[in-house]
Amino acid sequence: MNETFDKIKQQVDALLASEQADLEEIRIRYLGKKGELTALLRGMGKLSPDERPIFGQKANELRAYIEAALEEKKAEQKKAAEANQLKAERLDVTMPGKTPILGKRHPLAQVEEQLVNIFLGMGFDVVEGPEVEYDYYNFQALNIPENHPARDTQDTFYISPKVLLRSQTSGVQVRTMEKQKPPIRVISPGRVYRSDEVDATHSPMFHQLEGLVVDKGITMGDLKGTLELFAKKMFGNDTKIRFRPHHFPFTEPSAEVDISCFVCGGEGCRICKGEGWIEILGAGMVHPNVLRNCDIDPDEYSGFAFGLGIERIAMRYFNINDMRLCYENDVRFLKQF
Repeated sequence: MNETFDKIKQQVDALLASEQADLEEIRIRYLGKKGELTALLRGMGKLSPDERPIFGQKANELRAYIEAALEEKKAEQKKAAEANQLKAERLDVTMPGKTPILGKRHPLAQVEEQLVNIFLGMGFDVVEGPEVEYDYYNFQALNIPENHPARDTQDTFYISPKVLLRSQTSGVQVRTMEKQKPPIRVISPGRVYRSDEVDATHSPMFHQLEGLVVDKGITMGDLKGTLELFAKKMFGNDTKIRFRPHHFPFTEPSAEVDISCFVCGGEGCRICKGEGWIEILGAGMVHPNVLRNCDIDPDEYSGFAFGLGIERIAMRYFNINDMRLCYENDVRFLKQF
């Protein structure tokens, strides 16, 4: 009898000696319902009345020994696992760190931010409006009624006969004048859409920044002074501006505005195509009809408005020769800025 118990004890000790011992398998093998110790206890009926108490005592001692051995081995394995985890996750604080890859702002975003900051410095407020706009705000309120020829140059994408993707941010100016009475001094940057073929200088989606000032006694001289200061802040103190007569339905008089080439200083080069001047925006005095549409008396108030394409400024500023590069998200291109 003692030999049997000793043999089981030796077997358990041998199995537990392995670091990778399967404790649950050992428990089931010896203490389970069909385990070896359980099988011995079922054979107690064959023993004499004098042998049974001794056998039961030995069996209980062996059970207690196996259970204690299993718990001890379980604690050892847990400790070893924690040590291995700490070793695997150890951080060597003396190793040089990894420099994270930092992104850069898109060239269009850089230019827009610079433009906004310039006009904020001149006391303008930034206003925004919906890109999905009513025909009234995009055209009619700006003195462009239905069938007006100016709509051909701003052909856009219609969602319904009266709802469209805005072709200019001027609608934001109308909304501002409806809600806020003079004095008004705002800029409205944002995306606009036109049904243009994609090429090096055109895109069906691009970005504009428009400005509006309305107050008593506003003149063309105020417009020229504002744009001259903007040009010097954006392109350098030596920059000059030039007005050329033009026509816009929502301004009268109207002008195309050029700046002296910031590369050659007006002498003529590849950037300005030898002319010495670069066209950058359109501007003019707000048309009286536009003021009337917003319930502002043109006999009491006057104003000026201007609008520029952010892509055009960015392409000139960074010497980009193809507008499509701004939308392709090619990291090799964007890294240059």
